[in-house]
Amino acid sequence: MKILVVGCGGVGAAFAPIAARRDFYEHIVFADHHEDRARSVLERYDKGTGRFSAAKLDASDPAAVAELCRAEGITHVLNAVDPRLVMPIFTGTFDAGATYLDMALSLSEPHPEEPYGEPGVKLGDAQFARADAWKERGLLALVGMGVEPGLSDVFARYAQDHLFGSIDQVDVRDGANLVVKGYDFAPSFSIWTTIEECLNPPIVWEKERGWYTLPPFSEPETFTFPEGIGPIDCVQIEHEEVLLIPRWIDCRRVTFKYGLGDEFIEVLKTLHKLGLDATDPVEVRGAKVSPRDVVAACLPDPAGLGPKMSGKTCAGTRVTGTGRDGNAREVYLYHVVDNQETWGRDRAQAVVWQTAVNPVVALELLANGSWSGAGVLGPEAFEPTAFLDLLNDYGAPWGVEERAPTP
Repeated sequence: MKILVVGCGGVGAAFAPIAARRDFYEHIVFADHHEDRARSVLERYDKGTGRFSAAKLDASDPAAVAELCRAEGITHVLNAVDPRLVMPIFTGTFDAGATYLDMALSLSEPHPEEPYGEPGVKLGDAQFARADAWKERGLLALVGMGVEPGLSDVFARYAQDHLFGSIDQVDVRDGANLVVKGYDFAPSFSIWTTIEECLNPPIVWEKERGWYTLPPFSEPETFTFPEGIGPIDCVQIEHEEVLLIPRWIDCRRVTFKYGLGDEFIEVLKTLHKLGLDATDPVEVRGAKVSPRDVVAACLPDPAGLGPKMSGKTCAGTRVTGTGRDGNAREVYLYHVVDNQETWGRDRAQAVVWQTAVNPVVALELLANGSWSGAGVLGPEAFEPTAFLDLLNDYGAPWGVEERAPTP
């Protein structure tokens, strides 16, 4: 297995020390538009083994992606850049005849007339539209294989296979008590992606209605997270699980809510009011620049926040329904990561580390044959136990919390 990691920001860089401890692959090429960033990953984590190398790549050009894959004999491509570049990397990987993995689906577009009711172009539509072509060529595109989406979807499949006789709701819930010293506002993940997720109309799926949308930050609820994180107010945001889980999990309803906090929500609302969430370039003193890119440039790089960050982050999936004994059941399957541990071990802050560990696990399962397939598939399409067992082996344990069923 020869792997190409496209993007050497927070998640791409965090992938390196995790993969460095495993031996299921032959070589990994780390590629970035800024080659010095790729070389930085190499210098920090290869430690003279020669198992890693660095390359410069324009990920917006499918031909360039395919050319690098062919030149390096790449068998598997991991897309670790923001969702704007999903389709060119997806296309270049297909053209090169390699296996594709990503951690976010192709972008959505709100319905032009009913944005808060009807979905327009949904997350992943552009990728699933090409599923037959991937299947016909015997190629696999494993989409949404981070933590959320990714591990949260594996949890849903595990609940269906092992914990429930029938499932009513699958509710992905994400929260953290992370604090970044010295900053009033410092998102722990890409602000570009965060704006996209939080200000787009959130999407919900119901068996009788299909997919529909709501206004941003709808249906607030207080959710209690485990391992000392505690209760956090969570709201609806747009997320890939709602588009993936119903394709493979038999249930009545799927939602995603994230613990943003009032201050974070107000900042996002202000950015929207000022037009600073826009992606179309505007002219400023003769230069064209995207307002959202300006916001991202003004904020600290999430990858560098680790030494200033403290606390834990939790990703998980609440499942309700009827247990295998015929009684009502509610469980929360979860994964908690402590920033002190990830920074101390791998010099990676908790949020990007938690995202990066899951595609490493998935690639190892593809390498050893535990997972295989063709077409455009989500994590739910695969047997979950092998993934969860291997995640434990990586020193990243997960848990199941039984909860009193909601009346």
